[in-house]
Amino acid sequence: MPHLFEPLTLRGLTLSNRIAVSPMCEYSAEDGYANDWHLVHLGSRAVGGAGLVLFEATAVSPEGRISPQDLGLWRDEQIEPLARIVRFIDGQGSVAGIQLAHAGRKASTYAPGAGEGAVPATEGGWTVVAPSALPFSPSYPAPQALDNAGIAAVVEDFAAAARRALAAGFRVVEVHAAHGYLLHQFLSPLSNQRTDEYGGSFENRTRLVREVVASVREVWPDHLPLFVRLSATDWVEGGWTPQDTVKLSLTLKALGADLIDVSSGGTAANAQIPVGPGYQTPFATRVRHEADVAVGAVGLITAPAQADHIVRTGQADLVLLARELLRDPYWPLHAAEALRQDASWPKQYLRAAPRGSKGR
Repeated sequence: MPHLFEPLTLRGLTLSNRIAVSPMCEYSAEDGYANDWHLVHLGSRAVGGAGLVLFEATAVSPEGRISPQDLGLWRDEQIEPLARIVRFIDGQGSVAGIQLAHAGRKASTYAPGAGEGAVPATEGGWTVVAPSALPFSPSYPAPQALDNAGIAAVVEDFAAAARRALAAGFRVVEVHAAHGYLLHQFLSPLSNQRTDEYGGSFENRTRLVREVVASVREVWPDHLPLFVRLSATDWVEGGWTPQDTVKLSLTLKALGADLIDVSSGGTAANAQIPVGPGYQTPFATRVRHEADVAVGAVGLITAPAQADHIVRTGQADLVLLARELLRDPYWPLHAAEALRQDASWPKQYLRAAPRGSKGR
């Protein structure tokens, strides 16, 4: 079986190892533009040896932002600030990927630490949209239900953002259909109470995700991989289920998705989630074996032996780390040493590397 530091090939792209930086919102952009914070934050994870650096949830339209401080890719002028970071990541031997997202009814909310719930119009807030006119919680904005023209615009926004991502030099694109954001809102019966062709049956509730993935795949080059992040369960009775996730993953694979990034939760404010080390990994394993598609595992994966075990035992093909890489940007280099695997150190840091290490 492969191990954590073996390369992973998806289509025509090979990652140097199985460690990915999970998309993490930094709430540090202005009008969607990336800046020096993003360069240093994301660049340091590439310096630290991650094979794949996924940029945070990047809005495909202004109204698709979670907060006014989110990254965006809805206009051409936003390409170059991202491309600058991509070039640096490429220079470290890592691969830059971007997660494209629309927050739906969870949009126009305060960034953590800035306030709670909906941002009023007087502070830059906006009207939010959703499959149905159901707010996420009493403190969140009341959404307007999308009509068919609005749904078609969302599909085109994802495709247009993917074109810009390609122009910026990204080599992986991920469609965000998890965590209670717009695409997940269409998937879950908890948030989708439509009676048209986008609501009701499994086929109808998954229609928008399928249309978005197909539209992104159409503009994304054949030799580059496409990821989709799914929440495997809503953790609430009557919501989206692991069985639904497997069924949808089979369809997404047929549409050209190369890896399912398996997370959970986010669409129900009252969900009781049994959080613990590796608590979401079994969902990834089920998708891997029942849908026969590459998967990524995420969720309280912190120790090198734990991450390596996930790969060696065939539970997942890729391990995504979030908080642990905030604590230690050089976790991959330290993990390689702990697991007695080879890892290339930045030539500027070789004096601190284990004896015999090679520079890059």
